Amino acid sequence: MTIARRLVSALRQRCCRLASDQRGVSAIEFALLMPLMLTMYCGSIEVTDAISADRQVTLVASTVADITSEYTSVASTDVANIMAAACAVMAPFPMTNATVTLSSVTFTNGTAAVAWSFQVSGGCSTIANGRTIGSNVTSLIPAALNITGTSVLWGECTYNYKPVIGYVVTGTLSMYNEIFMRPRLSTAVTYSG
Repeated sequence: MTIARRLVSALRQRCCRLASDQRGVSAIEFALLMPLMLTMYCGSIEVTDAISADRQVTLVASTVADITSEYTSVASTDVANIMAAACAVMAPFPMTNATVTLSSVTFTNGTAAVAWSFQVSGGCSTIANGRTIGSNVTSLIPAALNITGTSVLWGECTYNYKPVIGYVVTGTLSMYNEIFMRPRLSTAVTYSG
C-alpha cells in the first residue's frame, strides 16, 4: 500500500505543480483565439466594403436622376456626360459589374409610359437603349407619383458585388436601387437625339 500512496502523492504533487504553472498559457490562449479574431477582422472588412458598395449604388441612381432633372431637354451628348458622371460616382468599384438605367416616364390618364430610356452596362463606353419606349410601367412606379400630365425621371442602378474573402459563403450579392425625381425646370425632360 505504501507504493500506491507514494504514487497517489506523486500524482497529486504533479497535478498541483501543473495547475500552478503559468508558462505558455498566453501562447495557448492566443492560438485558440486567433482564428476567431481573424474571422471577425476579415468579416468586418467584407461587411464594410459591401455597405460601401450598396451606398455607391444609391448614389449612382440618385446622381443620374438628379443631374437630368436640371435639364429641359437632353441630347445624346448630354446622356453620355450624365452616364460618365455615374461611372465616376461608382468608383472605386468596377463599372463592369454595374448596370445604370435612366428613363423618363410620363403619366397619362393613370398610365405610366416610358418616353425615353438609356442604359450603360459593363463599362462606361457604350450607351444602349434601356427600357422599351412606350412600355407600360404603371405597376413599377409608386402610385403617389402617378399624376396625369406630369413626368418623373427614373434612375436605376444594379451592381453585382463579389466579396473577396466571403465569396464562398455568400456568393455574388446583387444590389439594386432606384430613385424617382420630378423635372425641376419643366413638366418633362424631352430627348432630342
